[in-house]
Parts: sequence; C-alpha cells; structure tokens
Amino acid sequence: MDTANDADRLQMLLYSAYDSDTVRDMERPLLDDGVPLMRMAASATARVTMKLLDDEGLAVEDSRIAVLAGAGDNGGDGLYAGAMLAQEGAQVTAIAVGRSLHDAAFAAFVHAGGRVLVLDPNADIPGCATGFSAGEAGERLQAAVEYARGSHVVLDAMTGIGVNGALRGIPGTLAASLGETSRLPDRPALPHNEPSGDLPLVVAVDTPSGVGVNDGTLPGAYIPADATVTFGAIKPCAMVPPASYACGRLVLVDFGFDIDEPDPTVEMTDSDFVSESIRLPRFEDGKYSRGVVGLVTGSTRYPGAAVLTARAAARSNVGMIRYMGPQRTQNMVLDAVPEAVLGKGHVQSWVVGSGVPCGGDGTGGEDIQRETIAALLKHYALADGETDDGARRDDEARAMPPIVVDAGALDLLPAHVPAQVVVTPHAGELATLLNRLRGESELSLTARDIQAEPLRYATLAHTLTGATVLLKGAVTIVVGTDGEGRDRIMLSGRAPAWMATAGSGDVLAALLGALLAQQGDLPVADPARMPEIAAAAAYLHGLAGADASESEQRGWNRPELYGHAEKRTFSSLGHPIIATDVIAAIPQAFDELIR
Repeated sequence: MDTANDADRLQMLLYSAYDSDTVRDMERPLLDDGVPLMRMAASATARVTMKLLDDEGLAVEDSRIAVLAGAGDNGGDGLYAGAMLAQEGAQVTAIAVGRSLHDAAFAAFVHAGGRVLVLDPNADIPGCATGFSAGEAGERLQAAVEYARGSHVVLDAMTGIGVNGALRGIPGTLAASLGETSRLPDRPALPHNEPSGDLPLVVAVDTPSGVGVNDGTLPGAYIPADATVTFGAIKPCAMVPPASYACGRLVLVDFGFDIDEPDPTVEMTDSDFVSESIRLPRFEDGKYSRGVVGLVTGSTRYPGAAVLTARAAARSNVGMIRYMGPQRTQNMVLDAVPEAVLGKGHVQSWVVGSGVPCGGDGTGGEDIQRETIAALLKHYALADGETDDGARRDDEARAMPPIVVDAGALDLLPAHVPAQVVVTPHAGELATLLNRLRGESELSLTARDIQAEPLRYATLAHTLTGATVLLKGAVTIVVGTDGEGRDRIMLSGRAPAWMATAGSGDVLAALLGALLAQQGDLPVADPARMPEIAAAAAYLHGLAGADASESEQRGWNRPELYGHAEKRTFSSLGHPIIATDVIAAIPQAFDELIR
C-alpha cells in the first residue's frame, strides 16, 4: 500500500468539492460493481446520529426520531438509517414528503418497526392510506411538523443532490415550518460548528434540503443542519457560503471514489498548500531579491490605512516597502515603519486604494492618491489587441508587476485587465463595481445580493474584467484563471468572525501584496498561480487573526472523516481584536506555516 499516495488522496478529498454531475459520474463505476453505497451511507448516518445523541446525554432507546423521506435515493438513505436506529430501540417515524418511497429501504424500515406518515393524498405507498381529503392533508402536514419539532433528532433526507432551485410543494412547506427562508439562522459563530444543543438536532443526509447544492445559495426555504453526513465527496454547498454556514458539523463518508481525473468545482486552502506560497530567505539574498512592495494607500482623509498597510507589508516577509502619498501620511508611515522608503522606484508588486476615498463620496475626485492610482492603472488596461498598437499595449500591460486593487481604487479599475491584477472587494464594493461594469441596462445590485450569491458574482466580476477576484468574507472566495481558459475557484475559511473589524481589509491587501512580491516573475509568467497566492494570503490573514484573538472558531471547518476517530476537546471562542493586533500576529502565522 502506498501510504503517501493514500494520504495525498485523503487530503485532496477533504479540501475539494465536486458538483452533483461529477459525483454521479464517480458513483457509477462503484454501483455497476455492486458496491452497496446506500447501505454504507445509511450506516454512517445512523452511527453519527447515535453519537450526537450520546453527546447530548440521550440514550438511543429513549429517543424519538423523525425521518423526512423523499422519493429518491436520498430518501432511501434516510429510511435505511431510520431502520438501523429503530433496531437499536429508537421510536422512528418516516414522514413521506412525496408520492413514493424507495422500495427496498421502505421494506427494511417497516420490518424494523418504523412507522410512516404520508402527506401527499396522491401517494402510492404500499400499506399506507392515500386519497384523503385536502382537509386531512392539512391536518397530516401539521401533525408532521409537530412530530418533527417534538423529536430528539430529525433526519433530513428529502432531496439530496437532485434538486435545483427553491423547494416547492410539501418539502417547501415543511422546510419553511421547520427551518429558515433565504437567510441564515441568527446565532453566534462557534468553534468547530458545534451543535447548538437545542432539540431537535438535525442531521442532513448528504446535503441539507433547500440549499443550492452546486452554487452554495439559499434560494428559498431550507433546513439548517447541526451535522451533515456527506457521501463520497464534498459538494460545493458544504464549502461555499451562505449554504456552507447551514451545514453544521461535516462528516465525510469515503466511498473510495477515483478523484485523479475529475476537476474540483472549488478548492479550500489548507496550511500545507499555503506554505508553498512563502518564499524562504536565501543566503545570497539582499533586500531587493526578497521582494519590494509599492504602496499607494492612505490619504489625507483616511491616513490610518497608510500605517496599517505599511506595517502589515513590512512584517510579511519582504525585503523593502516603498510608500507614495501626501506629506501627512508619509510622516505617519515613517513614524510607524522607519525602514520604509518614500517615493517612486522599482517594485515587484503594488498595493493601491486602501484608505483612499472613492470617486462618489464627494471628495475622492480631488485626492492626490486617486490621481496617482489612476495613472498607474492605465498601464494595466488591455486593448484586446484589435490593432498593432493595441497588441503592443496588451503586451506591456501583461508585463506589469502584480497589483492589488482595494477599496477606493476599485472604481478606477479599467474595463479589461490581465490576471495579475487582483481586486479585493467586500460585498458592498463588489456590488458597486459590478453596477459600473454592467451599466444602467441591468438592475442595480446591493450588498445583500452579493451575500446571497457570492460565488456567482465573484465569477461574474472575473469574467467581465479578467482580474483575479478576491471577495472578502468569513469564507473568502477567490476566482481566477487556471491558465487553460477555465475558471479556478479557491476558498479560504481560516478567519475567525472576530476579524470583522475596521482596517482588517487593509491588512489583507498589504499581506497579499507582500506574498506577490516574493514570487518574482512567477505571477506574470504563470497567471494560474494568481488565485493560489490570493487564497494563500487570505489564509495567512485569517491565521494571524486566529492567533491574535486566541480563537479556534473559523469560517469553515475541515470535515471529519467517518471511521477515523478524532479527539474533540474544548475549544476557545476567543476575544475581540483590532487590525493592529492582526499585524502583530503575522510573524507568528508565518512561523506556524514554515515550521
């Protein structure tokens, strides 16, 4: 057995997500060989449920369990799991939400002593009453809701990966009654996505019902889970927000899929991946070879950002920083970082816009920093090679050093730029950028729109501009190119929620600029490296924030691998921090990654 290859495969399995069509393709060879995937899935679901009950101090034989069972294979998984729990002594009732149930799973469930409540009067389920009146259908639905609410555990096996868009009919009504509608539950972010302890506990079978499986959206009513037992491979909804926040604790059941060929839809960064983006110093190094970052940040109106970006970049493993700005910010930067060099000069990367007023706030148009940034960004504008002069300009633009375009510089971004341009908006800034790019013919987007579909809109911004897009959040989304004409989507969920604080984004922009400066000519020569470096910077930033806040909470937690015992100990929620605390912790974060 090649244990190294096995370890690499598991690492990839735990940090990659695949869309529903790809998962079905990976299942097919195993099903054709007669591998009992449904039984394997059900056994894992039942055992995870028993462990949750035990954690809550509840005996299985004293528990009351509701199985929300759909008509397809996902419902079959739930019924088989319910049968196993009934055999352990639990009182289990299956609530049939469709017109049929998986035949073999239904037979096993009834044989184990499970009871069935049918909700659709047009159902055809052996031994169950059907054809009842609309009034009785309403009474049955109410009884189902009350039974589920009064249960210790709800096994959510309504839809699985086979439904697109919002839930409708009986599943939609149940989800609206038992869960949420298009918004996240209002509860604190806890370490390791621990179950809340409120009953009933919800165990999602493969995916929570109602979430956008492939795009991570919450398109309508859905049932948030305390734990999601997912089969074979992770689906995008378990990584991509906002749906990922509704999955609770993730448990992955490894079916042994062949993952050598399929490309993941999205990838999550981890510490091993990020460490590859850190350039260790060499004996022959001087300050220039270690990387020089140029900063056009801060302004007369917002001078603090100049200090934050200078301090963050200086502590992020580069040889030198250059700073350009008005006299007041120059003085502040030199007070904070006397090693900084003022004025123009050769750099390996730029960071622009942090703390610079945007053009629509009444003062931005007159700011000297905006004039400098506008002049610099003109060198990155692509003309799409329509003429000989346009082709020459495109070559010059693609030869420019990487640049991080943040905050007040976003409205100065040219329409088309090369991939070494990284934009770093939060949701509101991305809405403003897309509204400008799309023009008045499209409906105006808001920050709420972006938060509802962050993957869609980050991808749209990349498509429209060509830039690498880093959309900030508890799970940061990076969309760039894979170098072969396809999108590369990478995520970072390392940051604790304490990092939602003023100046945190300025620190991230500077840290990203520093990582880019360390790479030499690589980001320009190989644009596919840009999303990797951007995601690595987001991870480093989050790790520094975790160290500063002493928090084990994070935007995304790695799944537990079913069958591999993982010791769970008390974990710290942490404490409030400010941006300068994050800067102070950057060297510690580097130390953790390079050791």
